Order: sequence, then structure tokens, then C-alpha cells
Amino acid sequence: MNKNIIIVAGEPYSIFLEILFKSMKSKKINKPFILICSKELLISQMKKLNYNFKINSIKKEKIKNTKILKNYINILDVHFHFTKAFDKISSKSSKYIENCFSEGLNLIKNGYSRTLINGPVSKKYFLKKKHLGITEYLAKKSGQKGKEVMLIYNKKLSVSPITTHLPIQDIKKNISSKKIIQNILTINSFFKKKLNKKAKFAITGLNPHCETNKKFSEENKIILPAIKKIKKFNINIDGPFPADTLFLKKNIKKYNVVIGMYHDQVLTPIKTLFEFKAINITLGLPFIRITPDHGPNNSMLGKNKSNPISLIETFKFLKQLREN
Repeated sequence: MNKNIIIVAGEPYSIFLEILFKSMKSKKINKPFILICSKELLISQMKKLNYNFKINSIKKEKIKNTKILKNYINILDVHFHFTKAFDKISSKSSKYIENCFSEGLNLIKNGYSRTLINGPVSKKYFLKKKHLGITEYLAKKSGQKGKEVMLIYNKKLSVSPITTHLPIQDIKKNISSKKIIQNILTINSFFKKKLNKKAKFAITGLNPHCETNKKFSEENKIILPAIKKIKKFNINIDGPFPADTLFLKKNIKKYNVVIGMYHDQVLTPIKTLFEFKAINITLGLPFIRITPDHGPNNSMLGKNKSNPISLIETFKFLKQLREN
């Protein structure tokens, strides 16, 4: 695997640069990386937050012949017009964020890297209604729309929702046996090939207690048929289980991956169990995409109180990946 790491800073008025500074200061980031970001904004936030890291400016046309320095912020500068380093999130940042992702994806397309880390962005302003999340945005940009899988990873327990950022009323019409099978095969392959681990799956039902008084039961018509087909691949999977009791210690101890039917069904318990010690990985792309599992948190911008542990966990995770 190409060991170069690309970091797209994301929303300029988020806490991401702060947690990057803290992660570097703690010496927990021990791999060189290229940050795609506004250099002017970086220096301004660094100064106001009282950090002082050495900067190595990278020119994209010379990148293959440029040494990426450890313990430096190697930056590919993307212009961003701002009047102050700490401001409110708005649509004014959207073009800048698009340009940053475009630079990162071009580096990957040209073979410079196969690992992309990104800071959080605002779904309200950047994504608007065009994409459900960055997971889907990157899948479309890389020509893999429909193949993307969201995995919230912790070495003890990971979760994956079949549907991501959908309104509750739209969930059941977006669940299918085909989608469940595809997601599980993708995760199983990732665990085996990249982590050298055997995935042990538990899958939830959709309805409370896996029961419904309606004629159509998603458990019987969609989830159980998917489980039967998955078992033919010699994959360890059980369910469907009621989501309200699955995460009890005595129930969850046999599994290391839980497949849920919708976002909060599995992300609420994983964040309760591990707080920021979990990372968001997008599988099904031609590269590994990881992001710390939190949002821009604009209300904490400039206060220098944000917890960097999720970004630190991201870099710790990269050590686990098998070379391919």
C-alpha cells in the first residue's frame, strides 16, 4: 500500500485544526502527511491557539519529487478568503471545501496515495440536499456510488448502518436483502484482507423486538433471507436481534461487528460505549477513507478545549492495516 497520507482539513471553521495541533503536540501522530488546507488560515489559527509547528509548503506540480517531512505540517495550499480565523459556518466555505477534496482525490487518482483522512464538514451548507453525507459524496466522486459502506470502527466492537443519514420515514424503503449482503461481504473482506481478523457479525431487526403487527415483516422478508445467503459464504453471522438488548455485555461479547438498519440504531450505542475512541471508515472506495467520528463543533471553535482522541485513534488504526 502507498504509505502517503492525505488529510483534507474540511470545514475551515471547525475544531479540526485544533485537534490536529493537539495530536501533533502529544507525539501521537508519527507518520508524515500532507494537509490540504488554506495556509493562511492554518497559520492564523495556529497563532491564536498558541501552537508553533514548522510548515513545509508543497507544490502539487512538484509533489512526486518533494520530500514529506515528519513532525512538520506539509501543506498543499488552497486559497480561502476569510476575514478572521474563527467565524461561523456558512455557505461561503463550500467552494473552498470542494476545491480541497478535489485536490485530495486528484492525488489519489494519480497514484500518490491510497489513504484519505478528512476533517468534518457541515451537511447543511456544503452537502445541502445533494448528498446524504461525505460517505456518499466521496463514493460518487470516485465512481463508486451505491458501493459505499459506513463502518464505525473500534478494535473491540464496530458497527455499520445499512442506511445512513436518512429521515426515519425513508428508512424501510431503502433496506433490501441485496444491500445487506453487499455491505456484509464488503466488511468481511476488509477485516480479512486489511486487518487479518475474522469478522463475527450480529445483525439487528428493524422493528422493536423484531416484531410487527403489519402484514409485511422486514425481519422475515428481507433480513432473514439475507442472513441465509450470507451463511453460504461461510461467514459468522447471527440475528436478527432486537437492538434494545443486543448491546448488553452478555449478548454482545460473541461479536465484533454489529449491522444495524439505520444510523442512530447502532451509532448511539457505539458512541456511548467508546465516546471518541471510534473512527468513521468508508469502505467500498478505491482508497481507504477515514474521518474522526465527530462534527465541526463550531460552538467550541477557538476555545482550545476539544478532545483530539478520535484523530489520534485514526492514526493508530493506520498502523494496523496490512500492506497490499
